[in-house]
Amino acid sequence: MDLDGLLAAQHGLIGRAQAHACGLSDRRIEWRVESCRWRRIHHGVYATFTGPLTFEAQVWAAILRAGRGAVASHRTAAYLDGLCDDPGPVVHVTAPAERHVRGKTDGVRIHYAHRLPLTRHPSKSPPRTRLDETVLDLVDVAPHPRDVDGWVTAACQRRLSTPERLADALARRKKIRWRPMVEAMLADVAAGAQSPLELRHLRRVERAHGLPTGHRQRRIAGNRVIWIDVDYTEYQVRIGHVGEGRFRDRRRDNRATIDGHATLRYGHADVFGDPCAVAAEQARLLQARGWTGAARPCAPSCPAPMIIGDRPQRGVADRR
Repeated sequence: MDLDGLLAAQHGLIGRAQAHACGLSDRRIEWRVESCRWRRIHHGVYATFTGPLTFEAQVWAAILRAGRGAVASHRTAAYLDGLCDDPGPVVHVTAPAERHVRGKTDGVRIHYAHRLPLTRHPSKSPPRTRLDETVLDLVDVAPHPRDVDGWVTAACQRRLSTPERLADALARRKKIRWRPMVEAMLADVAAGAQSPLELRHLRRVERAHGLPTGHRQRRIAGNRVIWIDVDYTEYQVRIGHVGEGRFRDRRRDNRATIDGHATLRYGHADVFGDPCAVAAEQARLLQARGWTGAARPCAPSCPAPMIIGDRPQRGVADRR
């Protein structure tokens, strides 16, 4: 590739070795820097324009600094692919594990991977890891289970991946942090839990307290298609999770009430802050609508059965 074509592909960034391959000597490179035609961004990496670097240019500069075979990864790759809306303060790149980049580079974090040829996307620019691999890279460095929830559900909620594809990528990894949790989570996401809030409701409200199993992400077609977060069809009870579009949700709830359905709606403060109280409220409504089961305590100190006056029973199957 000629110099102009290379610079166009790399958002105006070039590495010293690339400049040599285009016929520029060290002396010619230094002259361009000293005359302010080029400027040094990292060791051996130059911008051939003035003014601030775009995000893509910053990514190219980090990749060129990391050297041959390096790609954007982790949160940087996630931002490039639309998995998150904030790239964070550091550009993340991954280089082949067989070599090491010497020295510290401000604003760049370099990771190393043995499987990089397999996890690298074949065509995207700037070069980056495949999206499923990006999700698992972020899971592997996640400090808290809630972060794991966030990355996995975001990939599926934004229609960037599927539980099946993520499970395939997970199976190809020999070592990864949080593996049992991710495997269980992928099964729950496949069942319809599309956000950390919905996962929390499924696990800590419904399952933990022995409530009936609802139908998740139920599609109802009419004049306009609507989606029900959790639908207990037999009892005409619906559960919604508060987020964006509250006015739309209110109109949907009003229509459901007219049709004989009762709707309960919960936000993060409810489901994360007091899942036992949410379970008690749901159980009370379900019982009023024909459920013959009883909420069970999720722990010895769980107040849910006492709130609704249930006497916990073991070994009693709930009617679905």
